[in-house]
Amino acid sequence: MLLTTLLAWMLAVLQAPAPVKQAVVETTAGTFIIDLAPEQAPATTAYFVKTAGDGGYTGTIFHKMIKYGIIQGGDPLSKDPAKAKLYGTGGLGVLKAEMSGAKMSRGAVAAVLQPGKPDSAGSQFFVCVTDQPALDGKYTVFGHVSEGLDVVQKISETPATADGLATERVAITSMTIRDTPPPAPVPFAADTPEQLAQYRAVLDTSAGPITVELFGTKAPEHVRNFLRLASAGVYDGTAFHRVVKGFAIQTGALTSRGPLAEKQQGLVHHLQPEFNDTKHVKGIVSMARGDDPASATTSFFIVTGDAPSLDGKYTAFGRVVDGLATVEAIEQAPVNGETPVQRVELKTVTIVK
Repeated sequence: MLLTTLLAWMLAVLQAPAPVKQAVVETTAGTFIIDLAPEQAPATTAYFVKTAGDGGYTGTIFHKMIKYGIIQGGDPLSKDPAKAKLYGTGGLGVLKAEMSGAKMSRGAVAAVLQPGKPDSAGSQFFVCVTDQPALDGKYTVFGHVSEGLDVVQKISETPATADGLATERVAITSMTIRDTPPPAPVPFAADTPEQLAQYRAVLDTSAGPITVELFGTKAPEHVRNFLRLASAGVYDGTAFHRVVKGFAIQTGALTSRGPLAEKQQGLVHHLQPEFNDTKHVKGIVSMARGDDPASATTSFFIVTGDAPSLDGKYTAFGRVVDGLATVEAIEQAPVNGETPVQRVELKTVTIVK
């Protein structure tokens, strides 16, 4: 019986799926993470993992790039600046192709080949910064960047020659292979409406600070979403893009800031309305939207005068409890139509309890 039980256990272990592996790529431009795909390219993935484990990528550079196209690295010769003329030729001619049908989509990681030789991969790899459909079916895809695509894009902006050879060194400082960690808890997911109401948001603007209490019991999902966006820095660097004296000042539009990181972008979605009995009077914070009541995403406004026409039609989710003088100063900013002549910035939003 004991032997039978032991054999059954061993069989279960052997049949259990191996933990999904990731490569954590630390570079002088930042860190990005690759989800490896051994089911698509087992030999290529194994070679990549071994090279990383042996320290083969440490000190190599991304020697070739197409801005917003691809970045290429992993050549062992690139550790030596004196061998710059040979960059792109090292570490190849080891592996056969493993075509899986995987697309060369944004974030895809594939093996580099010697020109005209489909079975010539090795340690070199490239990452697609944007979709590259012209490369579909021509290279072995063995992973996908799951975090840090903004870093990959930044690397693609490295100054380069007309042939795409980097003129500045962006080096891999380390590469670690690890089991994929469990998903991080979704921020504020477990908070009750009463707990959400305990948070305050401090808006640091170029005109001064504004403190907002949040209506967790009246608009819990709007408050939850606002807390997530604020904590992730989505609002940082947006502008008060609309000022209507005696009515409202509006901010939070993504068009008024630089591009979001991948994780930030994943937090942006449309919100179902949570209309409530709050009157839109001076100091009330409410969610902006389009014609569709369920079209709110990030933009919000602070009411600067009685606006009963908004009651029951926009989701009020907070109230200014300190900093009305700042609100009034922004309201008095010179405007061209409804746009401030000089930029008034929402620098950061800090969540306190």
